Amino acid sequence: MKSFFITATDTDAGKTFVACALTQALINSGKKVAVYKPIAAGCYQVGEQLVNEDAQLLSQFANCKQSISDVNPIALEEAIAPHIAALNENRKISIDEISQGFSKVTSLQADINITEGAGGWRLPIYINNGLGNDASKHIFLSDFAQDTKQAVILVVNMKLGCLNHALLTYQAIIADGLECIAWIANNASEQPMAYLSENVTSLEQLLPIPKIAQLDFYHEQSMSLKDKINAAATKIDLSHLP
Repeated sequence: MKSFFITATDTDAGKTFVACALTQALINSGKKVAVYKPIAAGCYQVGEQLVNEDAQLLSQFANCKQSISDVNPIALEEAIAPHIAALNENRKISIDEISQGFSKVTSLQADINITEGAGGWRLPIYINNGLGNDASKHIFLSDFAQDTKQAVILVVNMKLGCLNHALLTYQAIIADGLECIAWIANNASEQPMAYLSENVTSLEQLLPIPKIAQLDFYHEQSMSLKDKINAAATKIDLSHLP
């Protein structure tokens, strides 16, 4: 069983799109794939349950018959920083809670588990204000990735500033003692960045890990989101993954 953690240089970098495409690519290669999006902020009410569109989309691509609550156990209503959304709901997100959800995923005994992070690498999920009897430290989603020792795949949002963001994120992952095994260049904006190919080449030279895909923005109005994800899946080179 292998577990890959999908992180990105920043929010709105296309993590869900990439996670879905990678899931589909692995399934196309004959793998059983389970997915996990532990935290999602920005949800809507469906009956008595809060549902996040990204988590729902991710669950539709996996082939382990997971429920949406198993894929996304921590669903927060407001589309804001998760630790603030949780505070507004008078709850505290803990690593134990996230790890318990991950144990359910691993119990499915899929060939590969795909975890989609939230925001960037150093996303806070709890900030200790130093008041009262709570002496716990600040908690980040990266702490969960460390505890579970998942291999990391970095999604680079190809826009101005991405070289700095990619290198700092990669260095933080390595400093946390984890292996960053690959990166994906993703054009998440309808307007491609100036000198896109030159920036991709620069990252290929600067990052000491393989680029397994370069995904462009799909402009075709006739294509559904699922069709776009399926098309992106064909562009991912799985040969560099362990």
